[in-house]
Amino acid sequence: MSRAGVGRVALVTDTALTPDQIQQIRDRVAELMPQVRADLEELVRIPSVSATSFDQAQVARSAEAVAELLRREGLEVDIVVEGGRPAVIGHLDGPEGAPTVTLYAHHDVQPPGDDADWDTPPFEPTERDGRLYGRGAADDKAGVMAHVAALRTHAGNLPVGVTVFVEGEEEFGSASLPTILEKHGHRLAADAIVIADSGNWAIGEPALTTTLRGGVRAVVRVETLDHSVHSGMFGGAAPDAVTAMIRLLASLHDDEGNVAVQGLDEGTAADLDYDEARFREESGLLDGVELIGSGSILTRLWNKPSITTIGLDVTSVEKASNTLAARAAAKVSMRLAPTQDPQAAFELLRTHLLEHAPWGARVTVDLEEHGSGFAADADGPVCDEARASFADAWGTEPVDMGVGGSIPFISDFVARFPEASIIVTGVEDPDTRAHGANESLHLAEFEKVCVAEAVFLARLGALPRG
Repeated sequence: MSRAGVGRVALVTDTALTPDQIQQIRDRVAELMPQVRADLEELVRIPSVSATSFDQAQVARSAEAVAELLRREGLEVDIVVEGGRPAVIGHLDGPEGAPTVTLYAHHDVQPPGDDADWDTPPFEPTERDGRLYGRGAADDKAGVMAHVAALRTHAGNLPVGVTVFVEGEEEFGSASLPTILEKHGHRLAADAIVIADSGNWAIGEPALTTTLRGGVRAVVRVETLDHSVHSGMFGGAAPDAVTAMIRLLASLHDDEGNVAVQGLDEGTAADLDYDEARFREESGLLDGVELIGSGSILTRLWNKPSITTIGLDVTSVEKASNTLAARAAAKVSMRLAPTQDPQAAFELLRTHLLEHAPWGARVTVDLEEHGSGFAADADGPVCDEARASFADAWGTEPVDMGVGGSIPFISDFVARFPEASIIVTGVEDPDTRAHGANESLHLAEFEKVCVAEAVFLARLGALPRG
């Protein structure tokens, strides 16, 4: 059964691992953590921003650093480049007849933005109040190191076969991933695929991510004049492109703030305690600013479409003159229900914008990027063992949760490996601030993530073979 949204999950208690074995794993991970953290900090110091305007030699340097970490654990490792940024593939056989697990993470990071917005330098990892700050400290170099920690925990006695796949351009759209899967997919095939690029419900509350929204990014252009003209001479009769753009973008939402584009999929998140006060705290919503949309907050975040204007090309305030602008452009990001086909969603968006062009303005809409959502079939022995591993590590019941963001490449894995169980987990928490200034990793939670993954490998290795 596929789960929409989130719900509490009963603990799995009939395990082939004894309490003593689980405690041994906890103790071993605790012993390893100082070196795991040191290795994580070295990765964070490499500014591996995959965006084109940044130094791609640093991404190559990061790939080599990851490859070296895997080589030290005995994996056979290759760095592969298929028209994009370098990815790392490593493999180590397990016992005869044991299942194989592919562990995914990515070593590239988002641009840091303005250094002035950071309390400490973005590529100099710094601990404050139990959190490690730095670009990539969580997203997703901690995911890389969770995999390394699990391997180190089982060094010399790996319970399953393991393939580690660390991508180098996830933050830049994963453009070469289809080619990598086409040419190297046979090396990534597994019984279970663990994608360490999500997060947990809260500090102290682990989660399995079972739904992700899809996404569409489009560029909207509006033209009203063949050249800009004096606002005093022509204003009041000739529409300017900026005002036309504002009216056009405003048509994308109704008065409550719901998306007004007709025909898009919507779903409903399962019930979990998440109130407005928590949302306001986690989002940084200013006092007096109202929430938009209708339905439960989690449904709005995980199972309904949203539209955000993320960029505008218009004359800046500083350089403005008394002129009617002839043209304007906007970049629009649309998040989609997990079940929505992104190409169909773009066509619905495009149709809406063309039909709502104000005053006969010329409107064009170009698709820049799209990606599918994810709705897991989150039942079966592999998912059961994953949940039980979270319970072993945290000592509390795990949560099945949705995420409002997108990991579009998961659909490529689903298509390429239809028989594999895909487990989406990660190291983030509600205060991680991934992609933003002061990104950070909660160090105590990170240790539990490492314990959970090591236990998960042991649990899979202990499943009956047949």
